[in-house]
Amino acid sequence: MTVTGIITALIVGLIVGALGRLVVPGRQNIPIWLTMLIGVVAALLGTVIARAAGVNTSGFSVLELVIQVVLAAVGVAIVAGTAGRRGGRALR
Repeated sequence: MTVTGIITALIVGLIVGALGRLVVPGRQNIPIWLTMLIGVVAALLGTVIARAAGVNTSGFSVLELVIQVVLAAVGVAIVAGTAGRRGGRALR
């Protein structure tokens, strides 16, 4: 993986995290840096899942993006639910 590939993955991850946060209904009481981290992880995991499913990931793929956003939304919902039970202060 090249430096350009890593930077691209980070940028896509940030966008995926923001989209995942927008998809989850209600207010998420988690910091933005955690949303970004969830997005980067979801983007990488989504690419792995898409490749395993036989999706061509060499260029832009709508199916790959959908998988990534769904994973990010699930991650944001889980973390926001966990933070909500703790009062949200543990993550700040």
